[in-house]
Amino acid sequence: MLSANISAVSYLISGILFILALRGLSSPETSRQGNYFGILGMIIAITVTFLSIGSFSTGFIVVLIFLLVGGSIGAFIAYKIPMTAMPELVAGFHSLVGLAAVFVAIAAFLNPGAFNLGSPGNIKLGSLIEMSIGAAVGAITFSGSIIAFLKLQGIMSGSPITFKGQHPLNALILISIIVITYFLCSTQSSNLFWILLAISFLIGFLLIIPIGGADMPVVISMLNSYSGWAAAGIGFTLENTALIITGALVGSSGAILSYIMCKGMNRSFFNVILGGFGGTEQSSSSQSKEQRPVKSGNADDAAFLMKNASSVIIVPGYGMAVAQAQHALREMVDTLKKNDIKVSYAIHPVAGRMPGHMNVLLAEANVPYDEVFELEEINNDFANADVAFVIGANDVTNPVAKTDPQSPIYGMPVLDVEKCKSVLFVKRSLSPGYAGIDNDLFYKENTLMLFADAKKMTEDITKNL
Repeated sequence: MLSANISAVSYLISGILFILALRGLSSPETSRQGNYFGILGMIIAITVTFLSIGSFSTGFIVVLIFLLVGGSIGAFIAYKIPMTAMPELVAGFHSLVGLAAVFVAIAAFLNPGAFNLGSPGNIKLGSLIEMSIGAAVGAITFSGSIIAFLKLQGIMSGSPITFKGQHPLNALILISIIVITYFLCSTQSSNLFWILLAISFLIGFLLIIPIGGADMPVVISMLNSYSGWAAAGIGFTLENTALIITGALVGSSGAILSYIMCKGMNRSFFNVILGGFGGTEQSSSSQSKEQRPVKSGNADDAAFLMKNASSVIIVPGYGMAVAQAQHALREMVDTLKKNDIKVSYAIHPVAGRMPGHMNVLLAEANVPYDEVFELEEINNDFANADVAFVIGANDVTNPVAKTDPQSPIYGMPVLDVEKCKSVLFVKRSLSPGYAGIDNDLFYKENTLMLFADAKKMTEDITKNL
């Protein structure tokens, strides 16, 4: 068994490595190094915790078995998971973090002596408060992440699910959690503990179901923050320095990311926390897509427009991820560059299904980082560009966000693609995006729809070029 001093120093080192990991992950150029720091920090933390158990008893063997089983399952999932399913995976893993926090809280409440927290019915007040907070946030994270997973996987509709009195009910439940926590700390009643867990699971569902699909990237980062705070709360209960540091880092970085994304989407940060956004009903005044004419073309038409352009802006979206078209896109761009055509990429902060989804895909195809621009950096360039090549993006290019107050995406900053001289829009059909609304860009005079699989169309354009 490791001494307390060695454990403390080791946890401190792992915490520093986690901080370096976050610093590395802040840029695509250093993200690989950041991952290595994070892996090393986690190996140290797990090893120290493992060696702190004590002698090679039955409990030691059980922990080893579960460690190997869990590690094997995680490695298998990570190896098999496609990039398109990464958002669902993240939501799923968040749910497991929340559930782990709940299980640890249950174990500590039922057997506080094993954690040096006192005895049943006589648990230290500070530990009970930490335990209650960790359990409640963990339960909210678990049930909320399950809903996010179901929506991202398409098992549940991505449309907001609302009902009359939803917000007052949410407020009442949140107040009840605070009141029950107070009485739980006063009486240490096991019944109150189970009630606290039950209503925390319930509020997790209720907070996420009214959130629309277009806002799901913000939900992912928000749940990431929740999972961190749940881990930190349980870390205090267990007096585990590594868990406290890791949880605080994840919680604070997730909260900051949520704030940045809310600002980029013109959403209220507090509405996100309370699950009160994304529930605006769609305008019924817009024409159905069957009644509105569109212009469609083929790879030869697209190649002709690009050949005669001096500048092209690429707008990638989730459709590119589904078709795995990033490598074909890179080949097309290389061909354009050989013809002295300026090419750049425009990335919306919520393109795809999670923060940075498009950046990861483009980095996978070795797209130079200096050619990739965020919305604020490139939006003014569309008016001066000859061609915008939209490959799979939908909601993030929809002009309705600027014109229709009844739209669920109204107020969200979008890429000003319609200002380009010509817009080439690669899409399988005229079906709406994840927000469930029609895209007015399809019907603009300067838009040419390219109905095809994104990868196949891009490869055909390259051949014609």
